[in-house]
Amino acid sequence: MSNRFAQLAFTPAVQRHQRLHGSHRAYRRMAEGPEDVDLIGPDEAAFITQRDSFYLATVGETGWPYIQHRGGPRGFLRVLDEHTLGFADLRGNRQYITRGNLDHDGRVSLFLMDYGHQARLKILGRARVVEEEDDPATLAALAVEGYSGRPERAVLIDVEGLNWNCSQHIPQLLPRDGVEEALVSLHDRIADLERENAELRLQLPQTQTQTLHP
Repeated sequence: MSNRFAQLAFTPAVQRHQRLHGSHRAYRRMAEGPEDVDLIGPDEAAFITQRDSFYLATVGETGWPYIQHRGGPRGFLRVLDEHTLGFADLRGNRQYITRGNLDHDGRVSLFLMDYGHQARLKILGRARVVEEEDDPATLAALAVEGYSGRPERAVLIDVEGLNWNCSQHIPQLLPRDGVEEALVSLHDRIADLERENAELRLQLPQTQTQTLHP
């Protein structure tokens, strides 16, 4: 966990419970460092660009949190620089809950999951919305070429804190396309072995064949 993430997440109430349950000393040093925002390093950038979905949390005017799943082709969440993420917001069910929440409070939390490798990256940041009519070039730059779906706006996220979470209790789930590809390869290999086996049986003398298959 980074210093900045800890400074944002470890509120006085959180620290009170850490002291109560004996973890305050272990985490205290994390919150005592400089208040510089975290940088998106090579490991984070590589992880982010391989994701085809993430969870985005915002807070509405009533104070209730709202979590939305965002999906798209791999890499639709772009690393624009070491401070900034961005993605094209596609037209969906037109409820606009996240969009309205961002008018009220730009603070967001992202969960990026890699279930296959049981890895998780948490991000805290501040989101800025760029409407198509205000800056079509930015929206065009974030749009994924050849992907169906109409981008309505761009969302830019200024990253404040990053945290790689432990893998404990993350279920290991494999993507369907990867499993299907592995099964096709396995079936092809089985078919090759069956053909080879049949050819070898034809080369055996008849008596050996009868012995092997009474």
